[in-house]
Amino acid sequence: MKTIERWRRKHKVSYISATKHPFILNIRDASIHSSSFQRWLGQDYLFVRNFVPFVASVLMKCAKESGNESDMEVILAGMASLHDEIAWFKKEAAKWDVQLTGITPHQTNQNYCRFLESLMHPDVDYAVAITAFWTIETVYQQSFAYCLEKDAKTPAELREACERWGSKGFGQYCNSLQEISDERLRCRKLRWSN
Repeated sequence: MKTIERWRRKHKVSYISATKHPFILNIRDASIHSSSFQRWLGQDYLFVRNFVPFVASVLMKCAKESGNESDMEVILAGMASLHDEIAWFKKEAAKWDVQLTGITPHQTNQNYCRFLESLMHPDVDYAVAITAFWTIETVYQQSFAYCLEKDAKTPAELREACERWGSKGFGQYCNSLQEISDERLRCRKLRWSN
């Protein structure tokens, strides 16, 4: 069994609480209040703006520490999609009447952004950074995919948001990141055992 799958099984409760967060459950059962979605929209926009330099740092670590060209191509695909993601947030903000300038990040958002910044430090190796990247993306994909299941009552006006991150295509991208993470963790373990 590969490292990621072992971790997922070992930390099943944490994984479920991350992917079945009350926000996601409220979307899925159509009990979400529009103000909650609007607040999330603004906070997630701020997070994505901070996510861009993190992904750039993963790309830099990849260039220095990975001999596999396909790693770089996968990460570049993620970087390119972030441009579209920011444009999507701006479009949705206008639709939901959310002002994206002057938003104060909530404490949780600040904590996440500090965590991302810590992963950008030069002492953090590629295996750790790519695994964090995989984790963040996978939690998003699995969460929003849950809102797209047949028995979900996701409101029509939130379906596009759920399809953006819950799509099978994004799931395949997350699987690519998982394969990279597993390989880099395997290489790291081999280095330490020698």
